[in-house]
Amino acid sequence: MSIEIKVPPLPESVADATLVAWHKASGDAVSRDENLVDLETDKVVLEVPAPSGGSIGEILVDVGATVTAGDVLAILEEGDGTAPAPAQEPAAEEEPEASEAHEAPEPQRQSQKTSPAVRRLLEEHDLDATMVTGTGKDGRITKADVMAFLKSDDSSDVAPGDPAPMTAGEGVEIGPAREEQRVPMTRLRARIAERLVEAQHTAAMLTTFNEVDLTEVMALRARYKEPFEKQHGVRLGFMSFFAKAAVEALKKFPVVNASVEGTDILYHNYYDIGVAVSTERGLMVPVLRDVDQMSFAEFERELGDMAKRAQDGKIGMEELTGGTFSITNGGVFGSMMSTPILNQPQSAILGMHAIQQRPMAVDGEVRIRPMMYLALTYDHRIIDGKDSVQFLVTIKQQLEDPSRLLLQI
Repeated sequence: MSIEIKVPPLPESVADATLVAWHKASGDAVSRDENLVDLETDKVVLEVPAPSGGSIGEILVDVGATVTAGDVLAILEEGDGTAPAPAQEPAAEEEPEASEAHEAPEPQRQSQKTSPAVRRLLEEHDLDATMVTGTGKDGRITKADVMAFLKSDDSSDVAPGDPAPMTAGEGVEIGPAREEQRVPMTRLRARIAERLVEAQHTAAMLTTFNEVDLTEVMALRARYKEPFEKQHGVRLGFMSFFAKAAVEALKKFPVVNASVEGTDILYHNYYDIGVAVSTERGLMVPVLRDVDQMSFAEFERELGDMAKRAQDGKIGMEELTGGTFSITNGGVFGSMMSTPILNQPQSAILGMHAIQQRPMAVDGEVRIRPMMYLALTYDHRIIDGKDSVQFLVTIKQQLEDPSRLLLQI
């Protein structure tokens, strides 16, 4: 029995997806629920599992194609895992005319499976598919294969009267090849670019800075790191301290936790914090809900789980939307200072940076302290400079005296 493998329903507000990878080829055996293909949307990668065991018959959509919900991607043949042999076309009954019997048969153009873009390129340069060696999956011809063939076949582009090409033996120094590679943006990268430009054009962004002495936080973390991990089964990181400090600051300055809707200001009485996570596909911002109600252990556990699923491409669209405030940590990459860009429709984002030992004046004496620069980018349309500065000062106070986090003062 043949089963159509279709594009599943896409997340709300997502119109289409890009097929980025086939994990099976035509004829391969598959088992039920085994992932067959990856589809990339603006935010997440969707997996399409096999509805039953069998084998892949015909693959109808190539990698790189744009698909919509319900499109048929391939045919699955149920059974013992072997694909049926392709039907043989009946032999032609007509004999060739005598004048054609001694002529060499014309090669079958485009006999190999090629994408529309490759076929168009072959036709433009009057090439036969059999002339080009395919390096793609199952020997498929890619655009890069056609371009490589055209570059190697220079003689076809030489017109009568053109000067003969010079060689190294004629005294010309041959330097290293100057090559370029054009790669289309992934859907996620294109969406990130679109949102960043949109934020620049929509919000009146301004950034204020401060610095925080992390002596007490580091001492507290060093003192309780092992028993914390032993009891809760999760590592005690810095992010939970910053998230908790941010929540206390948001409670004091609710406008920083608000967003703009037309000519209205929408205040949120909950604290959903987005934490930026770097993945191979680009930056993602998973949202942790109701952080004010979480313990340190609960925050660290949920953050670790979300970060892993984001990096594995298994996070859901609903987990990437709806935050009221964001935190990004460029310090893990060595950044000393930056001006983060708003994650709209949010009105503020906190930037963490690298911890550096620096000489500081403490009680009239110069001491070496672990210092971090903090940055708060905010939407000046609704957040005044006074509120933004005091918000950052509140975070600084919470971190320099962590007992405030326990007492919520």
